[in-house]
Amino acid sequence: MKIHGVEYRGSFPKVALCPKDDRPEFAFIGRSNVGKSSLINALTGRKEVAHTSKKPGKTQLINYFLVDQDWYLVDLPGYGYAKISKKKRKEWEKMIEAYLVKRLSLQCALVLIDSNVLPQSIDIEFINWLGERRIPFVLVYTKADKSKPHEIEANIAAFREELLKYWHALPQEFITSSRERSGTDEILNFIEEVINQSETNL
Repeated sequence: MKIHGVEYRGSFPKVALCPKDDRPEFAFIGRSNVGKSSLINALTGRKEVAHTSKKPGKTQLINYFLVDQDWYLVDLPGYGYAKISKKKRKEWEKMIEAYLVKRLSLQCALVLIDSNVLPQSIDIEFINWLGERRIPFVLVYTKADKSKPHEIEANIAAFREELLKYWHALPQEFITSSRERSGTDEILNFIEEVINQSETNL
């Protein structure tokens, strides 16, 4: 898949306000500061589709981008560390949960995992939460250029091992670097396959 046009369609505080045209949606979510905005910009080939920030918690709403008038890229707030109040954190959690559980147009959640660190319990818990609710998802390991290859491989292997304590089989996964744009073609091809499959099943 080659992306030709990306249009910002709005930021919404609740699911009920999101677009209602039933185009397929692919949601990007991960721990705060996992490199989500950088990956979205690398995928779309544009520098400022999603705003990057060194401060965690920058994304605070459900952000919609229409890609080639065909599907939505949905940028969700990060979970985990962010300098916000407990009340605001609860609001985010309810908003994210409502979107993931209720949004019928959602085809897949792309869960971003920092490949430079050992398994984090909050990531495992979130993945298990998705599984319990049968929400389709894949794993996207980010920042693969930030450490030595053998360190990245060891961290990913440790994450897989941790997941297999709860899962019989591992989900589909992608290893990416936003700076080098590695893994982006594979993700876009995956999205294209899912869209084609959903159209076939109509």
